[in-house]
Amino acid sequence: MEDNTDGGSSPCFAHLLVDGHPVDAGTARDVARYRRAERARLLAARTMSSRERESGTAALIPGLDRIIAPKAGMTIAVYWPIRGEPDLRPWMAKSHAAGAGILLPVVVAKAMPLEFRDWSPDCLMTRGIWNIPVPADGEARVPDIVIAPLVGIDRDLYRLGKGGGYHDRILARLQQRPRIIGMGFAGCELPTIYPMPWDVPMDEALLSNGTHSKH
Repeated sequence: MEDNTDGGSSPCFAHLLVDGHPVDAGTARDVARYRRAERARLLAARTMSSRERESGTAALIPGLDRIIAPKAGMTIAVYWPIRGEPDLRPWMAKSHAAGAGILLPVVVAKAMPLEFRDWSPDCLMTRGIWNIPVPADGEARVPDIVIAPLVGIDRDLYRLGKGGGYHDRILARLQQRPRIIGMGFAGCELPTIYPMPWDVPMDEALLSNGTHSKH
């Protein structure tokens, strides 16, 4: 979840719950600090020119086409690119044209699970809670596939994200688990994120150097 566990704590941690999970405060604090440091390191390493980013994104698309065949009746949750993430919007438009339902995540309120809403190339968009463009309206839907952007990915396919924990919250609550695919640029691997009870591993991870890992 959020990597914000600094501050004083009671000597007794039995009462401490994070999203319903009992945790040791010291361990949670250490893991949060480690993740913040790794996140900063990996985001700095991801700094690249527009041409390099476009090339890396273009290298991801053939792999994505190999592992997903969009079709009518399929729902795929993707993401709106921010902070140098691979821009999959052309792939989203192509998949929408193939008949798949394309969804985007919407943060309804801070520290709450997000929801997925229908997106199309011509749908009305608005600025969401983090100033990220989101579909302006629509009912919450459950995806068959979730494509999640990676800041980092460890050897057990646990994802290091931006630190808000929104994907983990919603994925943990869905009654039927979707197929979860992490997408990122090469060089984002790390040995471990020290997964906590609430972390949800990816089923697969696809990187721009052609690496495709799966359980």
